[in-house]
Formats: sequence, C-alpha cells, structure tokens
Amino acid sequence: MRLWSLDPAQLDRAALVSGWREGLLAQAVLLGRTKGYTRHPQLVRFQQLDDPVVGVATWLLGLADEADRRGYRFDRSRVVPAPDPTLRMTVTEDQLQLEWRHLLAKCEQRSPDWAADLVIAAPRAHPLFDVVSGPVADWERATS
Repeated sequence: MRLWSLDPAQLDRAALVSGWREGLLAQAVLLGRTKGYTRHPQLVRFQQLDDPVVGVATWLLGLADEADRRGYRFDRSRVVPAPDPTLRMTVTEDQLQLEWRHLLAKCEQRSPDWAADLVIAAPRAHPLFDVVSGPVADWERATS
C-alpha cells in the first residue's frame, strides 16, 4: 500500500490508479470492513487524526480531482464519508523527497517518458499536505 504524499498530478497513470485502489482499501480498513492491513504503516498518519476516515476520504478527493483532469472515471460514490476540503496535514521535506525518489525509480521502469518529465521537476505535495522541515516519517518502510 502506498498512500502518496506527492501531488497526484505528478503521479504516472499506474501510481494514480493504484493509489486510488489502495486509498479505498485504507478507507475499508479504517471503517473496520476488513481484517487485513490493520497495522499497515501507511495508515499511521491518518490514524493520528481525530477522524481518520475523513482524512483518507480527503486524500482520495485529491486523486479523484486529478483523475477528472485526465479524463479518467474514478467512482467518487465509493468515498465515505464526505471529504473535508479544509482539512490540513503535514508532510516533512525528507519524506516528500524519499517518495519522489521512489516514484522516479518506478517510473523509470514503467513510464520512461513520465520519468523524463519528473527529472526536470520538483516534488510537490498532495493538496492535503503542508510541507514542513523534518526527517523521513517514522512509519515509512521504503528504502529508496
């Protein structure tokens, strides 16, 4: 499960689509609708919120908005409860950089043209996140 901190506009097709599926899985876990993934580290930052399900719903909204811009059809009716567009979370600079390198490595394999565009860009955060100074998150398991 990868719940990207990166701006969905920077995700290649595979990362955007899989992020949507994994976000819906995270939502199901947080709603208690599945027995698996309950201790997945990617859920930690959402579990720290007053309402973790609203946090994931708001994260999913960012992906759905990007899907709309690309002409994809993500079924927003699957997002429950309603997202909170005023919700703000933080992500550290080092976490964002780690995810950027992770995405770039994946794109070099599966989407070389997308990777070429990423190389000349700078990482941006998902609209839900404000970037703050700091190290890679404690919950992160990626090593890239």
